[in-house]
Amino acid sequence: MSPPPVADQHVHGGVPGASPALERLQKGALAGGGLLLLALAAGFAVDRGQFFRSYLFGWLFWTGVAVGSLGLAMLNHLTGGLWGLVPRRLHEAAARTLPAMALLFVPVLLGASSLYAWARPEAVADEVMQRKAAYLNVPFFAARALLYFVVWALLGGLLSSWSRAQDGGRDAVRAGRLRSLSGPGLVLLALTTTFAAVDWGMSLDPHWFSTIYGILFIVGWTLSALSFTIVVLAGLAGEEPFATALRPGTVHDLGKLLLAFTMLWGYVNFSQFLIVWSGNVTEETPFYVRRLHGAWQGVAVALVVFHFALPFALLLSRPLKRSARALAWVAGLMLLMQLVDLFWLLGPDLLGHGDGALRVHWMDAAAALGLGSLWLFLFARQARTAPVLPVGEPEVRALLASAPAKAH
Repeated sequence: MSPPPVADQHVHGGVPGASPALERLQKGALAGGGLLLLALAAGFAVDRGQFFRSYLFGWLFWTGVAVGSLGLAMLNHLTGGLWGLVPRRLHEAAARTLPAMALLFVPVLLGASSLYAWARPEAVADEVMQRKAAYLNVPFFAARALLYFVVWALLGGLLSSWSRAQDGGRDAVRAGRLRSLSGPGLVLLALTTTFAAVDWGMSLDPHWFSTIYGILFIVGWTLSALSFTIVVLAGLAGEEPFATALRPGTVHDLGKLLLAFTMLWGYVNFSQFLIVWSGNVTEETPFYVRRLHGAWQGVAVALVVFHFALPFALLLSRPLKRSARALAWVAGLMLLMQLVDLFWLLGPDLLGHGDGALRVHWMDAAAALGLGSLWLFLFARQARTAPVLPVGEPEVRALLASAPAKAH
């Protein structure tokens, strides 16, 4: 059965490409990103080692937003709720950027010897790296990355295709297929993200290991995606159909979810610290020795204050969680601190930081902003290829047909 027609003032919900805000984002990101990527390319000619280190940092952050968005989409298909139904098309658009992020992985692969000690010729003289050579070698490293992206792209493609088919009218069989895909899909996503975190992050120091490292990335990437979703929704709240569909209750649910993941981020990070500190094992303590001394200690304190304590206190406020604009400021802070957190996780282990000194190179900013602008361009282009709301869902049609209660 086809859904009833949507009122003219809500037409943007059913017309692909009709969002002025997304069109502005696409154009602005393309222009700004082009200039930043040109600067980054110039940096490659000056210092290739630094280029690859900065590139990995920026690429890994924005890949995390895409993967986290895929996880949020599948979580909503399993649990339901307007918190994921209203931004569903945004999550799907972000997930559809993953094939492009796979292509952008090529520079990481080409710069493996500049990034990873196990990929350098002198690794043959290191006993620990030789024991891990069957796993840590460039061909297998590339094959695993290909597997991760195939899984992610396949999940994202099927999810988007089946979900968009619902725009013609909700079908119980299709809805069941989406739930059936999302359950095993979340398990696959957790497994592949864990292995990807080990490959791309933890293996920067092949002498160190942590069984909770993958969880750090799963929680961090989900938190990045959720924060990004809230910021984008706030930016779209002034135009239809979101001006009608985005209600204070939905914003409140997103705020509660942001609070939950903020607490989870604090829990898993403190868990790893407590286990390493209490164990006091030679193979584990260097991770915190490098990150809790010198200037890196200041970064750690900033993370405790601005990534956990301040957002936690702010998100206890019910009025703040019901205001899209106010919540977006907190989410923007969380997104920024996720970038800082990733730098804190990777920086001391990247080649060139062996003396423990904190160095922030201009290419670090150029990579994060340049690749971010490119990713935002891809995201906005994908988001404009489909209705910005899943108009075939009865809950969405009910929202658009009822009197608006705006989440300012």
